[in-house]
Amino acid sequence: MAEQSASKSILLTQKLYRALWIATTASNIGTSMQNVGSAWLMTSLTPSPLTVALLQTATSLSLVLFALPGGAFADVFDRRRLLLVAQYFMLVVAVILSMLSFTGIVTPSILLTITFVLGLGAAITMPAAMGASLELVPRPEARHAITLGGVSVNIGAAVGPTLGGFIVAASGPWFVFMLNAISFVGLIVFLHKWKRSTTQGELPSERVFGAMRAALRYIRHSPHIHGLFVRDLAFSIFGSALMALLPILTRHDLHLDSTGFGILVGCFGFGAIISGFVVLPRLPKKLSIEWRVGGAIVIFASTMAILAYKPDFVLLCFAMIAGGIAQLTIISSLNFGAYRSAPKWVGIRVLAVHILVFQAGMTGGSVLWGVLANHIGVSSTLFFASLGLLIGLVTMVRHRLLSGKDVDMTPSLHWSVPQVAADIHPDDGPVLIEIEYIIDDSKSNEFEYAVLDLRNLRLRDGAISWGLFKDVANPSRYVETFVAESWAEHLRQHERITKTDKEIQDRVNTFHVGKTDPIIDHFIGTKIQKKENTRRVK
Repeated sequence: MAEQSASKSILLTQKLYRALWIATTASNIGTSMQNVGSAWLMTSLTPSPLTVALLQTATSLSLVLFALPGGAFADVFDRRRLLLVAQYFMLVVAVILSMLSFTGIVTPSILLTITFVLGLGAAITMPAAMGASLELVPRPEARHAITLGGVSVNIGAAVGPTLGGFIVAASGPWFVFMLNAISFVGLIVFLHKWKRSTTQGELPSERVFGAMRAALRYIRHSPHIHGLFVRDLAFSIFGSALMALLPILTRHDLHLDSTGFGILVGCFGFGAIISGFVVLPRLPKKLSIEWRVGGAIVIFASTMAILAYKPDFVLLCFAMIAGGIAQLTIISSLNFGAYRSAPKWVGIRVLAVHILVFQAGMTGGSVLWGVLANHIGVSSTLFFASLGLLIGLVTMVRHRLLSGKDVDMTPSLHWSVPQVAADIHPDDGPVLIEIEYIIDDSKSNEFEYAVLDLRNLRLRDGAISWGLFKDVANPSRYVETFVAESWAEHLRQHERITKTDKEIQDRVNTFHVGKTDPIIDHFIGTKIQKKENTRRVK
């Protein structure tokens, strides 16, 4: 317990990481102030719960649409430059919103549009920022860095809403929007000063669309990631009701002003800070990630149920603190599960798709609860959402989250580079790989079942097709085949295979009874095959 807390403290003593964390926290405070100002301004423009809930939908939708491209950008382009462009973009958009609000010409449509555009900047920033922070810490410290990232977001959620509520009451939403624009300056200064070291590999960089296809291919053939996404949706769809309906609950049901709304949201963020610095470090090490997430979901559901019954303000504040503790526990655990679910070469893209799925649940959930609240009221809607969270706990039975001990995603680097006699360029292809096995007839069925795991491995690491064939003249001879789009993509397969993958391959090789190791042959496609492959990929 003390070691976990110490690890977080050590990370914050590292100069570069501390500077990035402080600048990001300042930006998060500005973003939270922006959210409060937008929500309160929208309740002034319209009394419709659905329209107010659409504010959260606008932010979430931009993340849904652009999280995967953002992850690909973060892996293909220089993260420092990408973050700089995104920060300048969001600064300009925030200034425009401030000016429009000051002149009094903001309509619900304009506010929703600008919120969506700001979310677009966040969608591009989030994967690159997560990658940059993980770049600055050793891989064993990744879990603490992810938790500190969640703490940073929730410091913003604790300080920003309370501060934003007072400022909205004193000066109006326009001033909050301008302060949000200023909050991007610290991160811009850090990025200008950061001398990021880059290592250029021997292989050419992936292209954006190729990187996106590679990520989707990896996810498609990774059942454990599918389970993570089920867990994302089970929480995000129902959990979205709290923040989507809190503004309308506060103003029209509880009859509180913007300061009261800011205090409630601030309590939620304060709970997350408590979770990051006090609760999570003191949880027993033997407590599995499943029990952490399950217990936190029960607490979060209880928070929504308490809000549904509209108790006195003090009890509401305590309930929001408990909800903040629960949410950071859930989100940091899911983020770490996503990080552990993929190797480094595709990790940021998998994190981006995890964000996409989570925000898709938030987007759909916000619309759902807004529509339902229009018909049955905010309190009843919150109660049904809390009940849905508890029912969603059944997903724990089948879809388990990966812990740090489940897999080893470090590269094995045990594949030797193929020897070639011809002049082959990285873009040449497609490439056909054949591996010949000699299998004892009595174990052929076991071999065929074992090799199915190898199929997923090949496909998620870059193969566009895979097959296993049996020699009709010699039944003990099997040939495994798979095709890569290009020579460069096949060489990337050599770099992508992990130590866990190697265990699968070693298990398949135990069935081989030949006098030598399995024979591996490589074939490069002719010009006709290259045209056909290009047409099929498109």
